[in-house]
Amino acid sequence: MDAFIFQKINSLVFKSIWLDGLGIFFADQFPYIVAFCLFLFLIWNFKKYRSMVFLAFISGGLARGITEFIRFLWARPRPFVENHINLLLDNINSKSFPSGHASFFFGLSMVVYFYNKKLGIIFFIASLIISIARVYCGIHWPADILAGFLVGIFSGILVIKLSRRISKNNI
Repeated sequence: MDAFIFQKINSLVFKSIWLDGLGIFFADQFPYIVAFCLFLFLIWNFKKYRSMVFLAFISGGLARGITEFIRFLWARPRPFVENHINLLLDNINSKSFPSGHASFFFGLSMVVYFYNKKLGIIFFIASLIISIARVYCGIHWPADILAGFLVGIFSGILVIKLSRRISKNNI
């Protein structure tokens, strides 16, 4: 099923220069824009949302750490290593499972959603776009994205629960 879904998405590569350009943009540059927007949001709303932004980046960092631990235990190769596929980005010679981008950005999104539902939905949509683009470009399997999503959601919930417990005990 994983290979089937991957093939359906990745088979669209090289059919449209515009779609390929969007795929590269959303997989490679858009993640920086999303993180920068969160940072800008902090500057504009420092007093109200500073803990949200701080916890969002903690959650993203935790998710990324969990991802690296899982990759240490299970070295799943990227799609282009074992298959002839349509690859739009440079060969990334690292492990594929779970997706570090998906875990980081879904971790951010989960925390943002706890603080601000509308903004959280926007971040979830951005995280989904980043994730699908990484499959489109040929550097992740769909299961990598799903696992990254789960790690990110888990990290976000864990960080929120721990921060609430800490703030409750400090009051």
